Amino acid sequence: MTMTDAAIPFETVTVPLGERSYDILIGDGALAAIGPRIAALYPGSRCVVVTDGRVARLHLDALEAALRASGVDSFASIVPAGERSKSWHGLTTVVDSILGGRLERRDIVIALGGGVIGDLAGFAAAISRRGMDFVQVPTTLLAQVDSSVGGKTGINTEFGKNLVGAFHQPGLVIADTTVLDTLSERHMRAGYAEIAKYGLIDDAAFFSWLEENWTGVFAGGDARRHAIATSCRAKARVVAADEREAGQRALLNLGHTFGHALEAATSYDETRLVHGEGVAIGMAQAFRFSARLGFTETATAERVEAHLLAVGLPTRLADIDGDLPTPEGLAGLMAQDKKVSRGRLTFILARGIGQSFIETGVDAEVLKSFLAEEAALPALATA
Repeated sequence: MTMTDAAIPFETVTVPLGERSYDILIGDGALAAIGPRIAALYPGSRCVVVTDGRVARLHLDALEAALRASGVDSFASIVPAGERSKSWHGLTTVVDSILGGRLERRDIVIALGGGVIGDLAGFAAAISRRGMDFVQVPTTLLAQVDSSVGGKTGINTEFGKNLVGAFHQPGLVIADTTVLDTLSERHMRAGYAEIAKYGLIDDAAFFSWLEENWTGVFAGGDARRHAIATSCRAKARVVAADEREAGQRALLNLGHTFGHALEAATSYDETRLVHGEGVAIGMAQAFRFSARLGFTETATAERVEAHLLAVGLPTRLADIDGDLPTPEGLAGLMAQDKKVSRGRLTFILARGIGQSFIETGVDAEVLKSFLAEEAALPALATA
């Protein structure tokens, strides 16, 4: 920890990947540490700050001031806010900014924003100059606990979500918890879905803690920092053991096979569904599907749904405005998922809270029957 860092109250979580290990700095005011950290890690480097219009208005000035204070030169590449910027067009915009700005291979790409910006900027860094370093500065709860950590980068296509991309680890993650105060309640809830996921995967005690303390996560302070740090440690542990998702890292996709299909089904229209909401519905469905297949108790699925509802998250298909594809159509979208192997559907299911597992070869007809049952479920009132 540098002298500058010492004055800033943050917690450090390390992602242990040998020579490519990196720190996640978590806490109020952590953004101020970015200048000294980049100057130390990448001396003499110039930076492009990739962000969207909304985040730029809120946080770009503070980031650029922190860089200038440490003598780090930067310029911005701004794309429209929203999932639709995670596209071929958005990628071209960012890569052209990198090349047009005459950045060299040893210069730095900084992702300032939520998961869309992190994925887009990281992929641009992975392919520009045959690979440039990048730094994640996540500004949403979802990005701070999930997408900024682990090196998954990419864009969406008409065929599905994140189907084009690369594994490309950041060199540093700055998770300033104060920037979350600018988020809407909807996006805070969406990010919370990813926090709940870590408890549901393999940490029943953490899920129980969340059931008792979730309001503190939204309020800020120690509970928020604890939830973020616990989530980052969980992801760091999994990534270190299985960086490229050859095995157990797939558990981090709990709820995502269902959720990604729903995002594709709504054409990534965030007025209808944002990523974390899709994950929430997907996790509730994963537990209901687990109960239907006899892996867990119906009461367990009901407990998961009750907590998500208490937080204000959707849990059923009926919670999504507008029409959705038929069960056959949704199953077809799932068949495009990255977790399909040799045409066999893979799901993350559960034997209980904190007891998730990888189930390969789910029968397509059983899935379609389950999705038909899901389509018939009425919406439930959230808190």
